[in-house]
Amino acid sequence: MTDPLLPSRSADRVHEQVKAMAITYRLRPGERINEVELARLLGVSRTPLREALNRLAAEGFLSATAHRGYSVPPLDPAQVMALYEYRAVLETGALRLACLRASDAALAGLAAFAERSRDAPEGDRQALRLLALDEEFHERLAALSGNAEMLRALRALNERIRFLRWIDMREGRRGETQQEHLDILARLAARDAEAACRRMQRHIARRMDQIGATIRAGFAEIHTGNAMAEAAGLPADPPFPTAHPSQEKE
Repeated sequence: MTDPLLPSRSADRVHEQVKAMAITYRLRPGERINEVELARLLGVSRTPLREALNRLAAEGFLSATAHRGYSVPPLDPAQVMALYEYRAVLETGALRLACLRASDAALAGLAAFAERSRDAPEGDRQALRLLALDEEFHERLAALSGNAEMLRALRALNERIRFLRWIDMREGRRGETQQEHLDILARLAARDAEAACRRMQRHIARRMDQIGATIRAGFAEIHTGNAMAEAAGLPADPPFPTAHPSQEKE
């Protein structure tokens, strides 16, 4: 008997695979996705692929255009700025709740984690590992708010800005970032929510000030090999085939 869960499982697997390709810009921004070629590459039929593409469009990882199909959204400075503004509101809100709800032991545990992850990036794979540690710090901090919805939202947001934050890590800004983390925790341990929020806002604002330069570096990376995709285990070359304008959709 056919397992009724198999199509869903297949779509879930394809969803994660294509999301990884979108996050790392293995699928180049602004170029239409060739669904036939992508299905062939992933070894799946068009049905689970179409389901995955629909989900990714709803989640903001892809754009869907009538009669043209799907594409990865372009690296647009205004959109990136909007995501960072959202991040600032979300993380400072979580900080205020954490100041009220987090135990001293939980704060001490997070400070110990921050101290253990002070490594300097050495190459693309190391930068990717340090980015994972950085995301873990922010997500553990959000978890101290006791608000599962805030944590879920932050995790989704982190995925959408992961590529640009990897560029930051590769540029060797980890040491400065780590000190900012410790400063935020020190203010939180003192139960000074306003001071902690101000420090978090400056922490995020510094990234916002660098958005233009980071996007330029991102474009260069996407079109000259894409080491993040390679470090994540995705083939970076040759560029993934995109659809010809005349290609018909099924």
